[in-house]
Amino acid sequence: MSADKQPLPSVWARPRKEREQPVLSREHIVAEAVRLLDEEGVDALSMRRLGGRLGAGATSLYRHVANKDELFELAVDEVYGELALPEISDPADWRASLAKVAHGLRATILRHPWIAAKLGEVGLAYLGPNVLRRSEHLLALFEAAGFSLEEADRAEHTVTAYVLGVSTTEAAWVSMVARSGQSEQEWAERLWPAAEQAVQGFPRLRARYAAQRDGDLSGDNDDAFEYGLQRILDGLEARLRATG
Repeated sequence: MSADKQPLPSVWARPRKEREQPVLSREHIVAEAVRLLDEEGVDALSMRRLGGRLGAGATSLYRHVANKDELFELAVDEVYGELALPEISDPADWRASLAKVAHGLRATILRHPWIAAKLGEVGLAYLGPNVLRRSEHLLALFEAAGFSLEEADRAEHTVTAYVLGVSTTEAAWVSMVARSGQSEQEWAERLWPAAEQAVQGFPRLRARYAAQRDGDLSGDNDDAFEYGLQRILDGLEARLRATG
């Protein structure tokens, strides 16, 4: 088969086939996969392990999902389905609406930190209905505010890239701390002496580390995320004024 005739390696490009099996369904499989990933992380997921949790053999799972890559695609889209999308009632409130979606996406990623390792590896997962629903909503929000569709598309990509960049880094930290068996504060206290020693030759970093020494780590992350998001929205608002 020539390269241009090869089937696309994505669950969304393959016709769905359901067989008569009243207990096991693709939805049931995906929901359990998300639970397994939340509890034990990316490395714990296998078709055999998942089948055991479902009381079914791996062969039964293959009737609904072709392989583990497809299962990850479906799990990622399942997580995106948790994201609440506010109604677009007043175009003048586009910044507040967009901020709600951005904070919601960050919170969703942090609830499922395993997703940080998979967002760049899920092939055509952006064809998943929940991901598409979110993108369509943001495009509509930007259009209602006064952006052209082309500008709305670029603005949506800019905001999404910021949220994913920050949130996946945070999620990777959460996963690392969880693997250590310690709390975030305990892990940070162990790390501080080495960090403070490393920045001795860098006066600005040394001052920042000293200021953050006994602070609330989660609160600092929240503030930093909000600061970056608002500066992006400032830029988009200025662009809207310039083109309006």
